[in-house]
Amino acid sequence: MKVSVALLLELGIILATLSLLGTLARRFTLSPIPLYLLAGLALGEGGIAPVPAAGAFVETGAGIGVVLLLLALGLEFTVPEFAASLHRHLPSGAVDLVLNATPGAVAGWLLGLDATGILTLAGVTYISSSGIIARLLSDLKRLGNRETPAVLSVLVLEDFAMAAFLPLLAVVATGGTWRQALLGVLLALGAVLAALAVSYWWGHHIGRMLLHLRPDAEQLLLRVLGVTLIVAAVAEAAHISAAVGAFIVGLSLTGEAADQARQVLSPLRDLFAAVFFLSIGLSVKPETLLPVLPAAVLLGLVTALTKMAAGWYAARREGTGRRGRLRAGTALIARGEFSLVMIGLVGVRQDRLGALAAGYVLLLAVTGPVVTRFAGTRPAPSAGTSRQVRTGGEKLDLRGEHPAGGQPPRQP
Repeated sequence: MKVSVALLLELGIILATLSLLGTLARRFTLSPIPLYLLAGLALGEGGIAPVPAAGAFVETGAGIGVVLLLLALGLEFTVPEFAASLHRHLPSGAVDLVLNATPGAVAGWLLGLDATGILTLAGVTYISSSGIIARLLSDLKRLGNRETPAVLSVLVLEDFAMAAFLPLLAVVATGGTWRQALLGVLLALGAVLAALAVSYWWGHHIGRMLLHLRPDAEQLLLRVLGVTLIVAAVAEAAHISAAVGAFIVGLSLTGEAADQARQVLSPLRDLFAAVFFLSIGLSVKPETLLPVLPAAVLLGLVTALTKMAAGWYAARREGTGRRGRLRAGTALIARGEFSLVMIGLVGVRQDRLGALAAGYVLLLAVTGPVVTRFAGTRPAPSAGTSRQVRTGGEKLDLRGEHPAGGQPPRQP
């Protein structure tokens, strides 16, 4: 079998570059996500060192990366506890929608865009990046924080909203009728509810199937990945999004199945997650950014504040303190994959709207993780502090010590 020399060389350069950037970020206790995004900008079309041969691999790997990130996130929770959190945060989802879709719609109107453009820009400013935020929470070891269920509930409600929004946008962009739009929305919402019902009532069978005959690590990896990709494909076909499908699979796995799945998936998740972050930078042409930079910065500042307000409100409903509310608000700032999907859906990547959306997404995808890293950072606890939080199904106090005196639980 003949393999492209250019492909191998470019992939080698990409992985080596990501490794160096990741080491640099860890050295300063930062998330490597912003550096990965900037590397994508440098390696993309019009960048310092384009990698055209690796483009198809990166695009495919990016989709797998989002799926694995959301699968890993779902493994941290169970369907009943997350369903309760989701129900509690329906008002948070409504606040998030109003606060963050409105600036995009107003900006589109001020820029003189048509109805499709206004609707698209409203969606771009509304939806946070589930992929970036999922990895960020893991990098910063905040999966067990009290505000994290509020953040995840808002993210999943946004993804559910996208299940209704994307069919609507597709019909509007192609000049379809309102009946076609309504039918698409109803079908997508019905598919979401059906997926949740199946996960709630029969999800435990998935865990039994995956652990049948006590498979070794290789077989378990193949089983988990196979089931996840099948469910993600069905979800994508139903316009729910592959990410939501993967998240529901993760919710379905509990106990031993979830523990073993986390262990075998971690290296694969980290590889494809890095490719996903790189792909966002690759999708942006540097020469298109300068003309739209002032508008992108202004829109980014406004919607960073509105996201912080939405996250603050959601975390307050969870009963967290001021630091936790600030962490929740800043965690939601990053935009990413869905925003770029919307631009591609309406076919305007090369015009003013496409350039503005790309610049806006890149700006918040880079600055969001940096702001999150330093916002609401808790000072070193005193010797008497021992409030416990859940991480990976165990209890961990704020000093990072296991209550029984053992080692801290493994992070996925």
